[in-house]
This record gives sequence, structure tokens and C-alpha cells, in this order.
Amino acid sequence: MRWSAEARLAELGIVLPGVSSPQAAYTNCVQVGSLLFVAGKGPSDPHTAGKLGREHTTADGTALARGVGLEVLAVVREFLGSLDRITRVVRVQAFVNATEDYAEHHLVLDGLSTLFVDVFGDAGVHTRSVLGAVSLRGGLPIITECLFEITG
Repeated sequence: MRWSAEARLAELGIVLPGVSSPQAAYTNCVQVGSLLFVAGKGPSDPHTAGKLGREHTTADGTALARGVGLEVLAVVREFLGSLDRITRVVRVQAFVNATEDYAEHHLVLDGLSTLFVDVFGDAGVHTRSVLGAVSLRGGLPIITECLFEITG
């Protein structure tokens, strides 16, 4: 039996948030063949602005990254019609707005990575990179972009 991401969301009691709109002249998703590129997404709550290592702890950042992962899944579901069309999470890249001496960027992104594995099982294991940034749009603490392999 094929893994169902939609069934897994229900099992986990996860309700995806509303779909956020792009913040400039771009689109949330672009499909090229069997690849789906998802534009950079950050937390939609404006009260989350701030830097890791100053306004946010690593634990805060991990929770924020999980929330960003939920926002990514919401835009993907809207674009594809169902998360069951995802055959593989290929790559995640994140930028973490952090103080100069902050060194736990990788732990922040674990919030998103763990969510993807919880939802997609082995197909949720992905490559990733996470970079520190001196600033991000709107003072967001994290922005991530994702690449998925899809069917149909």
C-alpha cells in the first residue's frame, strides 16, 4: 500500500494553515516536469519578527521552522490538489536571521525536517542547507524554500 501524506496529516491531527500569498512579484510554486519548486516561505505571523540568539531561542526557532513547514505544505496542497502527489522531498534550503555569534542554525531547521519525515515517511528525508543571515524581509526569523518530486 502506498504511503498517504493526507492520511498521515489526519493521523497526526495536523490542520494546515491558510495559504499565504507571495510578498512580491513571484508565485508560490512552479512545476518543471516532475519537480515542484516552492518559493521562500516564512512565518506569516508578524509578531515572530526577530533574530535567533536575541529575540528567539533555538527552541523557538525549531517551532517556527515547523510552522513554516506547515505553510509550505499548505501552498503545495493548493497547487497540487493533494499532498499524495509528492513522491519525494528532495531539498530544503533555509536562511536563519541570527546574531553574529549564533551557531545552532541546523537545530532550528530540524523543526521543518522532522515534520516532513513525520508526514512523508522515508520519502520525507531530504538534502538541506541552512545559512545564517544578518537580515531577512520583514525581520522574519527564518525563510525556507523547498524542492519536491511529484507525480502526474
